[in-house]
Amino acid sequence: MTSRRGFTLIELVVVLSLLGVTGAAMGMLLLRQQRFYRGASELLYARESVRDALDVLATDLRGTAVEDTIRVLADSAVEFYSAIGTSVVCQVTDREIGLPRAVPSGNTLSAFATEPDSGDLVLFYRYDGTGGFWERHRIAAFSGRALGSVCPGSSEFSTAGDVASGSLGFQLTLDAPLNGGTRPGMPVRFIRRGRYSLYRASDGAWYLGYRRCNALGASSCGAIQPLSGPYRSYSSSPAATGLLFEYFDRSGGRLIPTSSPLDLVRVDVTARSESTQRLLIEGRAFRPADSATVSVAIRNSLP
Repeated sequence: MTSRRGFTLIELVVVLSLLGVTGAAMGMLLLRQQRFYRGASELLYARESVRDALDVLATDLRGTAVEDTIRVLADSAVEFYSAIGTSVVCQVTDREIGLPRAVPSGNTLSAFATEPDSGDLVLFYRYDGTGGFWERHRIAAFSGRALGSVCPGSSEFSTAGDVASGSLGFQLTLDAPLNGGTRPGMPVRFIRRGRYSLYRASDGAWYLGYRRCNALGASSCGAIQPLSGPYRSYSSSPAATGLLFEYFDRSGGRLIPTSSPLDLVRVDVTARSESTQRLLIEGRAFRPADSATVSVAIRNSLP
């Protein structure tokens, strides 16, 4: 009689049962791990959105240019002039101002977060014998020029080596001539008017957006650009809205949208982020969320 080797039906059933139990256990483990990492990623994303909004707004609010710089005081939007660059006057010719290069011999005399262009404002610090003030002008043009033509070595704001190397300085053209008494070495600040606001995008989510606005006159702003998000949707309730601006005077009193910007000394910004995905962990469904508040003192408010 021929002997045949193999598995009996009972053995096959037992093996398949064990494989099924092991596979199901591994599947549940992998599913739980996937849910955990997904939940952690969603929570980190929510926290990043909150941090991004507060970092951007705190930096720009602290760098507001001059008193009376805030133009809109709304619960979900703020419009103000923010500093985008600094320099010093090198030489003056009618409406044209020469500025030194960005890094002459290791000393930063011109520095720009973003290069100014037509439509921005430029401020020249002046002293009239009783106090200092900023003379404001609109920029007609701004461009790089050969350093020797806009800031020669004789000005003492550039070196012979800088000029000889072919370095570039900057030529600033104003909309109107400066008042008398302008001299080399006067501090210069460049500012840009912009609006930050909570807005609803085409995908239905709410984001922090930025719009560049006209320099002078009634507010008129361009297309909005998303900066960070998403956040909770807008709500008239201060405790629920995705982005909240609160304004205070020097006594701690709360300002309203019609208050004078000259009274403003502090802005509180609250950001509330919430995931667009609903997660199910341990049988409980929830949306990962985070919130934070930062208080920003207006650096250039009146004493």
